[in-house]
Amino acid sequence: MVDISKVDLNKLPKHIAIIMDGNGRWAKTQGEDRIYGHLNAITAVTETVEMAAEIGVKYLTLYAFSTENWNRPKQEVDALMGLLVRTLKNEVKRLNGNQIKLATIGDAKSLPKETYDELMHTIESTSQNTKMTVVIALSYSSKWEIIEAIKQIAKEVKSNTISINDINDKLISSHLNTDGIPDPDILIRTSGEKRISNFLLWQIAYSELYFTDKLWPDFRKQDLVDAILDYQQRERRFGLTSEQLSK
Repeated sequence: MVDISKVDLNKLPKHIAIIMDGNGRWAKTQGEDRIYGHLNAITAVTETVEMAAEIGVKYLTLYAFSTENWNRPKQEVDALMGLLVRTLKNEVKRLNGNQIKLATIGDAKSLPKETYDELMHTIESTSQNTKMTVVIALSYSSKWEIIEAIKQIAKEVKSNTISINDINDKLISSHLNTDGIPDPDILIRTSGEKRISNFLLWQIAYSELYFTDKLWPDFRKQDLVDAILDYQQRERRFGLTSEQLSK
């Protein structure tokens, strides 16, 4: 039974981002290989998406596969891509039934064709949904994203579309994959690791950070609620003082 009685629905984070970490270690505790961990992580994803939508979160970003993950053993990468295709096929009906839109950030075109095609199909099939947006970070790295933004801005300066003096926070944000998506209010990382791992480095400048020892396959609805409750106890100052906020 999930207890949401203490959650202040007027102070919900609009955008939650999650680094889903610990699948391999979880599998090891079960005496299985890493792929077994990825298979069992689907329940955590489903429960997290359902709880976020139920409670009223508008954006949920899940770090599913980084650019660095391509360097993992081919068997694991192939299994992950196959799992993604099957999951997308199975979840379209549920996403539409719950009015959840799917989006993606990252170098999607570097994905295998079958994975890319299924991803685009799911994004198109859910594009009219309005209750919540789930953003899947695939073949993503923040450094890659920022480099691509710089390249595009440099082209625009060279073509005199903009001047150097036009470059500011807002312009850079508009050239990132997350254009149109608010910055995360809270970043959650599972598995006890306390690092960002090249994820949304620009966007989390003022995000609250929440670390839990839970391995991702064990993460459930109540764990998300606990993170939200912790977030609601924080004072978000954005560089100001407490005194300035109280005025």
